[in-house]
Amino acid sequence: MVRSKETPGEKAIRKQIDLCRVAAGQKVRLADYDTEWGGGDLSDRRTRKELESLLTQDVGRLAKAQDLLYASSSWALLVVLQAMDAAGKDSTIKHVMSGVNPQGCQVYSFKPPSEEERKHTFLWRCAKALPERGRIGIFNRSHYEDVLVVKVHPELLTPHHIPGGKPTKEFWEARYDDINQFERHLTRNGTRIVKLFLHVSKKEQRKRFLKRLSQPKKYWKFSPDDVHERRFWDAYVDAYEECLSRTSTEWAPWHIIPADHKWVTRALVAEVISREIHKLDLHYPKVDKDLQKQFDEARGLLEQKKI
Repeated sequence: MVRSKETPGEKAIRKQIDLCRVAAGQKVRLADYDTEWGGGDLSDRRTRKELESLLTQDVGRLAKAQDLLYASSSWALLVVLQAMDAAGKDSTIKHVMSGVNPQGCQVYSFKPPSEEERKHTFLWRCAKALPERGRIGIFNRSHYEDVLVVKVHPELLTPHHIPGGKPTKEFWEARYDDINQFERHLTRNGTRIVKLFLHVSKKEQRKRFLKRLSQPKKYWKFSPDDVHERRFWDAYVDAYEECLSRTSTEWAPWHIIPADHKWVTRALVAEVISREIHKLDLHYPKVDKDLQKQFDEARGLLEQKKI
C-alpha cells in the first residue's frame, strides 16, 4: 500500500513535535521554545483550517489507539502534564480525551500533600495512582511538583521531616535521580511514559486570569494565590529549565508544547499520545483453535436462530 502524500498540516505538526521533544542530556532554555506555534503561518486560513481538522482526526486516532491498548492489556500509558497556572491542562484533558472510552482512562489531579502523604516518600502517592496495564493514566500535575513548587518554596519541605532534608544542590540532584530511576523502573515493567510541559507565556497567562475574573461563572477556576505566584515567575522558569534538562531521558523524554493557542496545544498533545501508543506495536488478542471453534459454533447457532 502506497502512503498518501503528507499534507502541509501533517508535515507542520510532525516538524513541530520533533522540535518539542527534549533530547536526553539537552540543556533546556525555555526562551528558545515558542509559546505560540513554530510549525507554519497561522495567518493562512487554509493552513489553520487544515490543522483544526487534523485535531478532530487525531482525537479519533487516539480513540482507536486507546481501544487497542485496552484490548491488548500488555502496556499502560502514563501521561504527565505539567505547566504554569492557566496553561490549559484541564481543557486539554477534556478535549483530547473526549473520544476515549472512560473504562480505559483515569485522571488524577495532585493537590498539596496530605498529612499521610507527607509521612511517606514524595513518590509514594504517585505510585499509588499509576494506571494498570491496558489503561491510560493522566497525572494533572505529578511527582514533578516536588522539584518545582517545592524548589521555588523550599519552606514546604519542613513539614515532611525528611532526615537531612535541607534544600541543597545535592538534595535536588538526588530527587532528579530518584525520579529518573522511578520512571525507568516503570518503563521496564510495562508503563510507557509521555511527559508534556504546556509552555504558556506570562502575557497569555495574565490574559487568561483577567478573563476568569471578568466572568463570574469562571471564578471557581481562580485563586488569589495564582496572582501571588506570578511574582515567582522567573524562579519557576529556572526550576522548570533545570527539571526538564535533568529528567528528559531516553526512556521518558519531555515534550515542550506551545500553549498560547489552546487548539494548537490539543492537536499536538493528541498526536504525541497517539504516536507513543502506536510505537508499542500492540495487537488485538488472538484466540486459540478450540476457542475459535466455539465462536464459530455460537455464530452458527445465532445465524440459524436456534437459540
